[in-house]
Amino acid sequence: MINQVYRLVSPRQFEVTYKDRSLQSNYVVIRPTYLSICAADQRYYTGRRGKEAMAKKLPMALIHEGIGKVVYDPLNKIKTGTKVVMIPNTPFEEDEYCAENYLRSSKFRSSGYDGFMQDYLFMNRDRIVELPEGLDSHVSAFIELITIAMHSLVRFEARSHARRNVFGVWGDGNLGYITSLILKRRYPESKVIVFGKNQYKLDHFSFVDETHQIDEIPENISIDHAFEAVGGKGSQDAINQIIDYIYPEGSISIMGVSEYPVEINTRMILEKGITVIGSSRSGRSDFVNTVEFMKEHPEFVEYLGTLVGEVHEVRTINDIIDAFEKDITSSWGKTVIEWKI
Repeated sequence: MINQVYRLVSPRQFEVTYKDRSLQSNYVVIRPTYLSICAADQRYYTGRRGKEAMAKKLPMALIHEGIGKVVYDPLNKIKTGTKVVMIPNTPFEEDEYCAENYLRSSKFRSSGYDGFMQDYLFMNRDRIVELPEGLDSHVSAFIELITIAMHSLVRFEARSHARRNVFGVWGDGNLGYITSLILKRRYPESKVIVFGKNQYKLDHFSFVDETHQIDEIPENISIDHAFEAVGGKGSQDAINQIIDYIYPEGSISIMGVSEYPVEINTRMILEKGITVIGSSRSGRSDFVNTVEFMKEHPEFVEYLGTLVGEVHEVRTINDIIDAFEKDITSSWGKTVIEWKI
């Protein structure tokens, strides 16, 4: 069959390419239904990745957050129409000590490897996770982002000490919101404090114990463990502020991506015996854990509905461009695409 792939060929310009795909394979065929735009997609779309990276990565189909429906299973094990979330990370080997999302041989969709903006996706069976009936499709579209927070939490729990009375989350955006929400559901007896720059964003964090603007933090605050969800140049100030307020031998989980190296106060990391935990992307186990968590905590999904910002029905390439342009000006939440092209 001929599959249409909608690739970014240069900043703000998409073209349709055609790929001949055979159904005589082991791939499960998925029709994308709801997609979500990530900040990484926007860096490619606007050309902010730099000339070298753009030349190396393009042309490429964007989007690595999304769900779809099964249209064909060669083994007839998955019923046609089954709703699934797609896993963008694609490993080609296994390592006993290294997770699939850290293996240098793994490929990641919409990062040098075609993403989900296609008529059909041909995926390995272990790259999809079935979704329960009735789960909100707009929220499900950005499950991949939720798995980032879940993956960071799993790594935190494996590497940090057991005193977890007070958590601090730096970042008032989407990832900070999701991380704080998971922490309050996972540790209902613990205090969760969110630190951010924008009061109108902090106002959305009604479920946490405290919120503070980063230039108005009370002097007596002390936290056991912290999660950094700022990214960019701001991650430098966020991490250094965490180092100031964290109790000795606590842990800092770093999630925010920065294009450039940042300077952090290593002297105080040493003095306080702080554990720094880095995490990036996620793997199949994180998707399974996240879907189970959403099934067990329906109120968690309701709160996530607050993150649904713009919703765009896409039927043409111009609709794709319109969705990306509107997302640039969005001040809160996730832009969701109803993929009907």
